[in-house]
Amino acid sequence: MGFARTCSVALVGVEGVVVEVQADLEPGVAAFTLVGLPDKSLVESRDRVRAAVVNSGAEWPQKKLTVGLSPASVPKSGSGFDLAVAVAVLGAAEAVDPAAIADLVMIGELGLDGRVRPVRGILPAVLAAADTGYRQVVVPEQTAAEAALVPGVSVLGVRSLRQLIAILTDAPVPDEEPPGQGRPDPMLAGLLVPGTGVGGGSAARARTAGEGTDGPDLADVAGQHTARLALEVAAAGRHHLMLSGPPGAGKTMLAERLPAILPPLTQQESLEVTAVHSVAGMLPPGEPLVAAAPYCAPHHSATMQSLVGGGNGLPRPGAVSLAHRGVLFLDEAPEFSTKALDALRQPLESGHVVVARTAGVVRLPARFLMVLAANPCPCGRHTLHGAGCECPASVIRRYQARLSGPLLDRVDLRVEVEPVQRADLLGQGGRGEPTAVVAARVAEARARAAARLADTPWTANSEVPGHELRTRWQAAPGALAPAERDLERGLLTARGLDRVLRVAWTLADLTGHDRPEADDVTLALELRTGIARGAPLPVRRPVPLPERMPACGGES
Repeated sequence: MGFARTCSVALVGVEGVVVEVQADLEPGVAAFTLVGLPDKSLVESRDRVRAAVVNSGAEWPQKKLTVGLSPASVPKSGSGFDLAVAVAVLGAAEAVDPAAIADLVMIGELGLDGRVRPVRGILPAVLAAADTGYRQVVVPEQTAAEAALVPGVSVLGVRSLRQLIAILTDAPVPDEEPPGQGRPDPMLAGLLVPGTGVGGGSAARARTAGEGTDGPDLADVAGQHTARLALEVAAAGRHHLMLSGPPGAGKTMLAERLPAILPPLTQQESLEVTAVHSVAGMLPPGEPLVAAAPYCAPHHSATMQSLVGGGNGLPRPGAVSLAHRGVLFLDEAPEFSTKALDALRQPLESGHVVVARTAGVVRLPARFLMVLAANPCPCGRHTLHGAGCECPASVIRRYQARLSGPLLDRVDLRVEVEPVQRADLLGQGGRGEPTAVVAARVAEARARAAARLADTPWTANSEVPGHELRTRWQAAPGALAPAERDLERGLLTARGLDRVLRVAWTLADLTGHDRPEADDVTLALELRTGIARGAPLPVRRPVPLPERMPACGGES
C-alpha cells in the first residue's frame, strides 16, 4: 500500500481554503475514485490526470486508487486541483518522494499532453496558502508573476508536469516548446471568462498605473462647475454621487473621468482588487496587479445577481465587487429594476455583500464609490424650457420613484447637471482644470484626512461614524445650525445629518480648513439636497486656451 499527500486551494468566493489532496494505492482491480465533495469539472480530472501522467513519461499505477480532498465538507470546483492530484498519485506510486511534496501547495490545470494550464484565482489562492503557513507554491508559468505578489512565499512556475517531475526527482529539467511566435498564447484562455470583453470596451475595466494620462481628461468637460466640484468632493471623501439632468448635458462624460482623479490604490487595496478580478476572470494577461481604481458600468438591463453576485452553485463576484475600491457607474439609473437597485443598500453601508445560496454563503468585498445618472423624465426634456416634454405628471412621478428613498438617503451628493451653454461649449471662458490638477488637490485632501484618522480604523471621511464626528471631531461653533434646522423640519434624517457632516469635513480638507466652517456645512447641505442656499463655490482658475483656436464648431 502506498500513500502520499500534497496541498491545493479551494476558492469560496474570493477567499481560499487550503485542501489536503491525499492519494492511496491498494491492491485490487485498477480503479480511480475521487472523493471529497467534487463538482462535475473536478470529477472529470480523473481522465485528464491519467492522460497527463502517461504522456509525461511516467507510469500510471495499475492498482485501486483513491484520491481524497480534505476537508470533505468544503465544496470544491474547477480544474485547479489537477496538478496536485497528479503529483499526489505519483507520490503514492513512489515515482517522487512523498516527503518532498507534503508541504507544497500546487495549483493548475493539466492538459492531456501534460502541459500545465493557468486557472483563475491564483492570487487569492496563494494568499490563503500564505495565511495558513505554507511557504512553497507551484503554479503555472503564466501566473507566476501574479502569485509572486504575495510576500514571504516561494513561487515555482512550471510549464508542464514533466518539468515538475524532473525538479522533484533532481533530474535534468526538460525544455518545453514555447507557444507559436506571432500568435496569442492559447494557455492564457483559462484566465479570462468568455464574454467579458476584456481589452475591448468592457463594462468592468481596471486601469493600470499611468494610464490616466492618456485617458479622457476632465478639461474636456465644458462648463458644469457645480458638477465638477461634486466630482472632486466625491473623489476626496469617497462620497456617493447622483447626477440628474437632460440627455447630452455630460453626465456620462463626468462619470467616466472620475476614476482618473482618484488616488492610486495602496498595496493592500491593490491585492484586494486584483484578487476579485482574478476570481472573476477579468484580470488581463500580463497585468498581474491592478494599481489604479477600477471602473464598472453595467447596462441597465443587469439583473440583481449580476450586480451583487450570484450564479449556479457558489456565488461569483458581481458588479459591486468588480468595482471594489473604485467606481460603480449606473447610467440611466431609473431604468434598472427596483429589486436590483434596492439590493445595493446593504453594500453601500457595510462595504461588503453577503450572498447566500444552497451551496454556501459567500462574503464578497464591495466598498465602492457609486455614481447614479438619471434623466428628469422618460423623454428627458422635463427640465428644459420650451423643449416640449409631453410626459404626464403621473408618469414622471412613477419614473422618479424608481429610485427609492432609502437608496437616495445613502447618496451624499445630488447635483443637477444643467445643459451646456454656448459660451462654455465654444470655450470662450477658458477650459476647466485638467485631470492632473484636480487629482493633485484630491490627493492633498486625502492626505489631510489620513493624518487626522491615523489612529483609527477609517481611511476616508465617508467611513467615519456620525457619533465620532459629533463628539470627537466637531465643526466650528454654530456651523451646524442650518443642518440642525433641516433635521427638526424633517428635511434631513439622522443618517442624512451624519452624511452632511462627512461632506463638510471633505470640503474642509479641500479648502485647507482645520475643521468645517459655516460655509462648508452650507455647501454640503446644498450638494446633498440640490437646493440653492447661497453657499460660495471654491474659486477655480480656468485654464487659458491655446493661441491657435479651432474654427467655430470644432471641439472645445
